[in-house]
Amino acid sequence: MCLELEDHSLEYRSAIDFFQLPRGREAFGQASRLAEQFVAQNRALASLLDVHLERDYSGSDVRLLLQAGSMVGAIPLTSPTSARPDFGLVVKPRFPWAGIGPMLAEMGWRISPIPLRLPLLHRSERRVPLWVLSCMILVRLKALLDALERRFEIVEEHCIVPRGTVHWTDYATRSLPAAHVLSIPCAFPDLRDDRRLKGAIRHSVERQLSALETQREHGTFVHRLIELGQQLLRRVRAVPIYVPSSSTLGAWLHRPLRTEQFVDGLQAIEWTVEERGLAGLSDLEGIPWKMPMEQFFEAWAETVFRLVARQTGAQVRVGRKRETIHPLRWEPPYLGSQKSLVPDIWLEWQATTLIVDAKYKRHWEELQIQQWSNLETELREEHRRDLLQVLAYANVARTPRVIACLVYPCSQSSWASLRDRGRLLHKAEIGVGSRSLSLWLTALPMATAVERIGAPLADEIKMVLQPELVN
Repeated sequence: MCLELEDHSLEYRSAIDFFQLPRGREAFGQASRLAEQFVAQNRALASLLDVHLERDYSGSDVRLLLQAGSMVGAIPLTSPTSARPDFGLVVKPRFPWAGIGPMLAEMGWRISPIPLRLPLLHRSERRVPLWVLSCMILVRLKALLDALERRFEIVEEHCIVPRGTVHWTDYATRSLPAAHVLSIPCAFPDLRDDRRLKGAIRHSVERQLSALETQREHGTFVHRLIELGQQLLRRVRAVPIYVPSSSTLGAWLHRPLRTEQFVDGLQAIEWTVEERGLAGLSDLEGIPWKMPMEQFFEAWAETVFRLVARQTGAQVRVGRKRETIHPLRWEPPYLGSQKSLVPDIWLEWQATTLIVDAKYKRHWEELQIQQWSNLETELREEHRRDLLQVLAYANVARTPRVIACLVYPCSQSSWASLRDRGRLLHKAEIGVGSRSLSLWLTALPMATAVERIGAPLADEIKMVLQPELVN
């Protein structure tokens, strides 16, 4: 049995139906006990996917209440009757995978699903496309190849001059009788790449490419993922394929000076060799995983605004690389508060700074549908906190003109409608003495090509910069 919901959604599930209890007098009490035990056993696990799990009573039924945050993924849940991971929880992105895929390709695979060290999921269902696992594996294999160190190996070759240890007996009995005077059998240490590990990488890449060939109908982004795999294949094509055993993988994992990229890469090889699927992908045992959609959306906003920076000549810095840190110096030192301000994206021209804070929330759609006075109190307070946060970021800029921009996600159709009506940007001016401070609210669609999204933003910024460009 699998509990399924979208991010930032609220779902109720009948405990009687979920635990497959027979309807009758005793079903209500039994469902209540099982639900209470199920929640107690799995509350911590559900929190890994930012899901709040509770027991609820509707008046006529005992229900499981699930409230999702911004994390997507799949994890096992413990059964209250067997104490085994017989249940599963899948949180899907509220914007379909058909849009998430092209965005991952546009971002250059800056972010991918993160595997979790949990028991494998049983009886996974087809809720996640196959390319998601291939994306995660290929990104890890690329990082492994980039970080792979060369090491000394004992090489045996025939040399024209003696080198290292010379096998004189072989030389006297084989080379000389055959008149190969300049063919001296030698054994010597040589600094070479780990050929067996590269052979295992080649095997894994070829298997992932074979799987991706069946996914071409999902769109051009799969072709770009295939292109990434082919680039990796070209780097290891010179070594023969090697399929490592479990003992060999274990020996590799116990090497000294292991890096995170090395361990993650070996795990990707292990998944490929053992033919494991991503949880929510197939009927096989699935790998538990998660992907923080907040980081995903920040990476998407970074991709869009990097394009805007290229078109307008801005210098760009991003919080993902810790390039926008502004420390807070407390006097006296205070351990219990925030230590720094870290804007997501920072674009700077000669006299203008644009500070972007990306928020993966429903605010934009709610603000478009309802009037401010009709919004829920919690939503209004959360939006106020977003405004205060981006205005705090604006205070650290040093240029005469500062633009603080809040960016929210929206559907492709909503974005197209706003563009056609000229409502993509909402602006406000704030008086701050001699400085010019503007507040912008906008939305980025979760599917459209980055060039189409960046063009209206670049045009708007060029209008702001026009006096600066003239001077």
